[in-house]
Amino acid sequence: MRRDTVAHQTARTRGTGSPARRTMTAAARAAAKRTGRSARPERGGRQEEQTPSGRTLLVEPPANGWEDPPEPESPESPEAPESFESFEGEREDGAPQHTAGRRVLTAVLGVVLVAALVAAAVLGWQYRQGRQAEQARGEALAAARKAAPVVLSYDYRHLDRDFSRARALLTGHFRDQYGKTTKAVVAPTATRYHGVVKATVATPADGGAPAASVVSAAPDRAVVLLFVDQVTRSTQVPQPRLDLNRVRMTLTRTSDGWKVSGVDAL
Repeated sequence: MRRDTVAHQTARTRGTGSPARRTMTAAARAAAKRTGRSARPERGGRQEEQTPSGRTLLVEPPANGWEDPPEPESPESPEAPESFESFEGEREDGAPQHTAGRRVLTAVLGVVLVAALVAAAVLGWQYRQGRQAEQARGEALAAARKAAPVVLSYDYRHLDRDFSRARALLTGHFRDQYGKTTKAVVAPTATRYHGVVKATVATPADGGAPAASVVSAAPDRAVVLLFVDQVTRSTQVPQPRLDLNRVRMTLTRTSDGWKVSGVDAL
């Protein structure tokens, strides 16, 4: 009867665990936790591992697992850079400024380009006008030298022919005025007194170019100043009379060339 009781107690003690066994297990767990915490390195130094003396303890892992120790901080480590999000924020914040700068630069370049094109067009137009004006000076001067003797001369013996040749060199309102004046005044007087007028552009005594110069010139209009000698003979003048005249002649470019559009005696 005693043996059965002792065996039953022994089996119960081994199945459920004695109080001493349970106490030792709890102590081992507590020691393991303390050992885990003490094994973590501290800032600025290194803690040596301590192994409990005595007999070996059986350490069971905690239900939630072991906690990883924090990363050590080095006192000499450089200052951590800003996060990527901060740089990204600066880039995104600065992007409108760069975009606005590019827009302003594009606008300025556009204005400069337009100004350069306008300046080039103006300079080209001025150059072309200058070339045309220079060409007009030569053409108008030649036309004036040719027209002056014809327009300012006549002979009572062939007035119609002389007046017709002169009208071919005139244009505009001046042509109509010339026709009326010659018909109403010049033709009757020349016929009655046998008038003859011969005009020539004056030339220097040394035989240089005729005394004529361009006062102003444009591509379609020019003013020429001429020194004209007129020799007049008639029944009212016993001897030929020489008149030294200065004549300002205006010429206009037409589809048929340069024509005289005005004559003023100075």
